[in-house]
Amino acid sequence: MKKSSAKDVAKAASVSPSTVDRVLNNRGGVSPDKEKRVLEWARKLKMDRALNQRVARTLRIAVLIQPPSNPFHGRMQDAFESANRLFPQFNLQFRIFHINPAQPRGTARLVDHLSADYQGIVISAAHHPEILSAISMIMRPGFPVITLVTDMRGIEGVTYIGPDNRKAGRVAGELMGRLIGNEGGDIIVVTGLLSMLGHEEREMGFRSVLRERFPNCSICAVLESQESPERAGELVNVVLSSNPAVRGIYNASAGARPVVEAIKTLASPDRITFITHELTDERRSLLRQGLIDVIIDQNPELEVRRTVEYLAHFFGRRDEAPGSMITPISIHMRENC
Repeated sequence: MKKSSAKDVAKAASVSPSTVDRVLNNRGGVSPDKEKRVLEWARKLKMDRALNQRVARTLRIAVLIQPPSNPFHGRMQDAFESANRLFPQFNLQFRIFHINPAQPRGTARLVDHLSADYQGIVISAAHHPEILSAISMIMRPGFPVITLVTDMRGIEGVTYIGPDNRKAGRVAGELMGRLIGNEGGDIIVVTGLLSMLGHEEREMGFRSVLRERFPNCSICAVLESQESPERAGELVNVVLSSNPAVRGIYNASAGARPVVEAIKTLASPDRITFITHELTDERRSLLRQGLIDVIIDQNPELEVRRTVEYLAHFFGRRDEAPGSMITPISIHMRENC
């Protein structure tokens, strides 16, 4: 069987032979669209030197997440920094930009600013009109935008990678109802920002399961911590001070330790079931001490890997499309943490 030549690839990809030569010999100077077509056809036609090469042009991807003072976002940052080293064959470089969830206007301006200098954007932010407008304005062919961990509605072409947050909330509701038991009681829900779609979906899923299966359990307060751990503790403190009927706390965001401190000060930890998300080192310790009952964890390392796979496939640097964009959750209790 005759081996494919650069001329064959050029014809199939509708480019010149010199463009194929520049791509396959890592000389750069080729547009992203043409580079993608050349690599795709070189692989389809089984040109040996195109199968595992590291393409020359570095693609710069901006990642907009919260600072590592939020431990979960710290794990995501570590995973993206590791990805810069672990996948050299794709030549993707991720740069982290920290955003304040309470300042959506600043995030919107950053999105607009970065779109000119980067070849794609990954963002984990609130579902806010100014941010939505900024993303809509930068959408264009060949420019991927990924919403990570929490989605944004109403923008065509955006790709979501992360857990099914409504399902995660339903799991939390099922566990809460079973652990509280038939007696039931009042439950506090702590979210970071309900404008963050993932938090809204968790709260909705949690509420729906209690309504369907545990009628003796009642949500007495939905608190927004603004993603501030200290504020989460303060808000829970206020409710516990005025309502001795509280039997459960579901924290869908930051602030596990301040919430634990509020419980220890104003109620018996044995009487209140505490369920939260994200298995950080601190929360693992609290779980082992019996101060948290359940942690529902997502896997930021897997979410970042899916992001790398998606982008590599999008830009024609990986043949296979990634697995499911919806990543799994896991349940941790004292005995398996």
